[in-house]
Amino acid sequence: MDFGRLEYNIVEMLKEEQIKLGYQKETVRLYYPLSSVCRFLGSEMNADEMQKELAHFSDAVKERLGNVTIDHKKDRFCFMIPPEGAEYVRGLIRDDDFLVRFIGAIREHECTIEDLKRIFCAYSDHVHYEKCEGEDYDYLLYFEDGRPDDFRYCITDEGIHLIYHRFSPEDFEELN
Repeated sequence: MDFGRLEYNIVEMLKEEQIKLGYQKETVRLYYPLSSVCRFLGSEMNADEMQKELAHFSDAVKERLGNVTIDHKKDRFCFMIPPEGAEYVRGLIRDDDFLVRFIGAIREHECTIEDLKRIFCAYSDHVHYEKCEGEDYDYLLYFEDGRPDDFRYCITDEGIHLIYHRFSPEDFEELN
């Protein structure tokens, strides 16, 4: 089984957390619904079948993320990434990374959607920008070619500042 999408998502979630909150050499827990894990693996399974399959995931990522422990309660999976996994991810983050610039901008109250569009365009000529009506968010931004990432950024204008939610393409499609 190909665990690439799942590992990519875990690494990206850890990057986002470290950029927002700072690095700590600690165990990190990430929670995913069974439906998301199935989409990442491209396979439909029940929770018990998935638990068995994910034993192989731990082996596949051990060199990079350490001894990842996975457990589930009903259809909710917990991935426990040990401190060496957090340290590995810290080594992947650079000051000029798109996500570093994006989060740095959006955390400022004076940030506008035009500021965010400029940041996207600084990293790609293939930016999808859409003003959204009747959605739970006001704008949708993403890189059409999946570089530097393939997440869907749903931006909401709260009046005094912008907030965002970031979804994998698969999870975004399920939500919409």
